[in-house]
Amino acid sequence: MLGVESRPLQCRDTPGDNPVLMNRDSGPLGLLWLYMKNLLVCRSPEMWHQSFGLLGKSYAHDTTGSFFLGKWLRVPLYPVSLCSAVVDVAIQDYVADVAAELIYQNKSQTSTEVLFVFPLGPHMAIYSFQARSEDAKVHAVLQDELSVPPCPSQVQQPHEATGGWENLEYLRDQSEYPGEAFACFLGTLSPGREVVVTLRYVQELPREPDGAARFVLSPTLNPYGTLYVWNCRTSKLHYSLLLTASLQSPRGVVDVQANFALTPLIYTAQDHSTAQVSLAGSPQCHHDLELLVYYGDPTAVSAVVEKGDPEAPPGSLLGDPMVLVTLAPSIPEAVPGQRQSGEFIFLLNTTFLEHAQDSLLFLLKSLPLGCYFNIYCYEETSVGIYSQSVEYTQDNLTEAMRRIPSTGSSLGDSNLLETLRSVYNTPRPHRHPRQLFIFMAGLPPDVEAIAAEVCRHRNSHRCFSFCFSEDSAALAMALAKETGGEAAYVSSDNRRSFVVLKCLKQALKPAAEGVSLSWTLPRGLEVEVLGGTPQSIFQGQHNLLYAQIHGQAQDTTVAKGVMTLQYSLDGQDVTYTIEFPLCPQGDGRLAGHRLAARCLMKRLLPESVSGSGEEPRHRAVEISLTSGIICPFTSYVGVRTPQRVTWYQRPLALLPPRQSLIPCQIVELRGSRISSCYPKSIWVPPGWLTAVRASWLALRQLTHDIAALPQRRACSKACKPPPPLFSSLKYVDPMEFGLCSSTLWRWCPEAAAKCQELVALQNADGSWALSSGLASVLEVDEDEIKGKMPDEVMEPSIWATVMAVTWLHRHDEYYQDLCELLEAKAVTWLCSQAVSQLDKCLETANTLLGSSVKPSVFRL
Repeated sequence: MLGVESRPLQCRDTPGDNPVLMNRDSGPLGLLWLYMKNLLVCRSPEMWHQSFGLLGKSYAHDTTGSFFLGKWLRVPLYPVSLCSAVVDVAIQDYVADVAAELIYQNKSQTSTEVLFVFPLGPHMAIYSFQARSEDAKVHAVLQDELSVPPCPSQVQQPHEATGGWENLEYLRDQSEYPGEAFACFLGTLSPGREVVVTLRYVQELPREPDGAARFVLSPTLNPYGTLYVWNCRTSKLHYSLLLTASLQSPRGVVDVQANFALTPLIYTAQDHSTAQVSLAGSPQCHHDLELLVYYGDPTAVSAVVEKGDPEAPPGSLLGDPMVLVTLAPSIPEAVPGQRQSGEFIFLLNTTFLEHAQDSLLFLLKSLPLGCYFNIYCYEETSVGIYSQSVEYTQDNLTEAMRRIPSTGSSLGDSNLLETLRSVYNTPRPHRHPRQLFIFMAGLPPDVEAIAAEVCRHRNSHRCFSFCFSEDSAALAMALAKETGGEAAYVSSDNRRSFVVLKCLKQALKPAAEGVSLSWTLPRGLEVEVLGGTPQSIFQGQHNLLYAQIHGQAQDTTVAKGVMTLQYSLDGQDVTYTIEFPLCPQGDGRLAGHRLAARCLMKRLLPESVSGSGEEPRHRAVEISLTSGIICPFTSYVGVRTPQRVTWYQRPLALLPPRQSLIPCQIVELRGSRISSCYPKSIWVPPGWLTAVRASWLALRQLTHDIAALPQRRACSKACKPPPPLFSSLKYVDPMEFGLCSSTLWRWCPEAAAKCQELVALQNADGSWALSSGLASVLEVDEDEIKGKMPDEVMEPSIWATVMAVTWLHRHDEYYQDLCELLEAKAVTWLCSQAVSQLDKCLETANTLLGSSVKPSVFRL
């Protein structure tokens, strides 16, 4: 669901995830406008979370809720009322199947043409859509994009059936904010008539840190915020909502929590492996409806077996049982500044080399001891500074800084694709998870090949991608999302170091390394893990894998299989073993199979792009058509069948209904604000664009956290307010979101230069040497520093490091965010060298520098 990664059971104003049934008066213009949330002038704070409904354009209406199209045409919109919503949810561990029936009624006095738009979440996939009215039935059908429409004599061409394709193009290009949506034109709805929409979709559910599965009811099915649907004073829904949830887990359903009233939990199995719960009464309409499902014994691994479709042939994707495996190792927090494993590879372009030497300095100096690193200047050569990654030591760091070219004026023939292939062909150090930092100033060539190459190696690394121009933003985000990393678009030079270091802090989270799965099954059975197993799982992550059981057991008396998870954590080997049934039960809704199909088709994309023949494409099309899940090689077509029979007068005869094709497709709303970010040559898989909605919530929370800082109040007038809706990028320039952190370099360039000088003098282990350069930065005479060194201190570098850290904290309003990792490494080094000497050193340093740094800074 959209926005499901926010804090549990809180009211939110999640951006842009409501559905819309849009309509207009029948007329020659045929213009539609996307009624986005938060774009109306809010009458009250509660209206900030607007939702979609059946909307229409009427020149007789007042201007409430109207929009300006371009500069000349204003089109007021009004909703077609939602009368009732019936939602049936089936949750198995961390996947959900949702079946919904929505009834809309045209309460206006004119006929309207309606368009149903369902925004898609990052882990959501529609597999069935149907709408019916008194006049006709519409259902969405998947077809091979290369195929021709069947029975041309019986089916009209889309452009002959309706002008709705033009409306979809208008919707695609003129919506202000981008995202993905399922859109289907439903035809004309007469006054007082109803249309019944039946929708089915599957989605992966996020796992909370305490092991709960979080389900959020899409505002498509609960449009609580629509301006015309509910009364702000009474907070009562003006439509009926019936919600039922079926819960299943072999670990047992322990508890269910929600931010709305629920009926008592009813167990439908003696071992509590299945249960049911329903909505009790009418919920308050101030927030999304969220459900937290708790299971017994949350462990590092869990497995749910879903039986196959008995009507599908054995050996097929839908025919064989599917094991839904959740990997969520418990990984403790790492102590900042300590030795840490990991391989960090930096892929730099010439623009970054020319204009971001300061960011590279902070990045390299902030790496922890114990890791490995390498640097590639990919527009110069596809070969790294080192032939393979080397250990992070002072000598290797000094040599790397010497080899990095200071300018990119002499361009070579290399490019990002060749460099990525060179990186992937280089062995990584044992038990050091690989993470790439990719910097792009513009859109590189071979975009599809780059995305395919990264996707092919997605299980072996994470990507943190940074773009400094809008045309490479979509690619940067795609690479990050595909590998579980993060993306950043930075347009401000003053914020570059801050954003890069934020991502490095995320990359320094500890990980379970060397992840592997093994299976013990009766003879005749084998397991195929679709998409493979990730080699590393980082703290805060969980992985949902799909493993299919093929074959026929020779020994039918064995009722269970065994799965073993192994990984390494802090150098210690960890093993978990669980059993699962070989003859599973289920409701036959195949949520796991359909999500597995989505996963498998995504893996087939790189093979088809790399020129591996037609087989990957044929297989993807076959899986798509049988599962009902769209893929890059299939597309939707809407088939409209009249409900009323047609009488032909000469001779008198009853003819079958004449079908016609109507607009129905996945629409990529480009967003007029930054539409240039999305080159039309890039196919972005479903979920990559809309995944940013959950990330927007994190950015908004970060904005709120920073707002509490005193520095935030000091510069609030200089920052633009946060936009009312999500951005298409997960990390647009932080200033765009009003992020005034404690790093005030744009106002204090002298302080920035001093900080860079100090960082350049720091050693790889975190220490500083007592030198004239350090004295110059501290603005204290070198002889005075040496003369004030406490007698207890035997090593001058201890005294120099205490002075440097004290100086940083004296100016922490400037350096707190940039130097957090550097300082942690320095304090760790000090604690390992001279704990007994730190009290006296700090007291003397405070006197010499005129500061009042507390002992807690040095962990005293």
